[in-house]
Amino acid sequence: MSEHEESKKIVVFEGQARIGEIMKGFTQIQLRPEDFSSPLALQMALSRIYEGLMKALSEGPRKSFVAEVRFTDSLGQNIAVGVDLGSTPPPFSKNIVKARVIIELYEEES
Repeated sequence: MSEHEESKKIVVFEGQARIGEIMKGFTQIQLRPEDFSSPLALQMALSRIYEGLMKALSEGPRKSFVAEVRFTDSLGQNIAVGVDLGSTPPPFSKNIVKARVIIELYEEES
């Protein structure tokens, strides 16, 4: 076993993924917690969303399939990540499937 292989750690989590469709241009349109910090922050967020919506509508619709993967980490925290599955339908018969998340920790070689 090489020195590089000895200095890595692999952790596997089991979870679920919800498969769905999104309009590709709408991914930039989102509200963040800091957008609710004041009335002015909310107005700026709404302006940002409006500009993003107009841009997405002018470019035309582009549909994409995504998976919202949810799992519980080693500290008991609920984690959610998004996975872009591309523009063709994924080969699943259901919209809820099992997910395996593999995390590999390692040091870069100098």
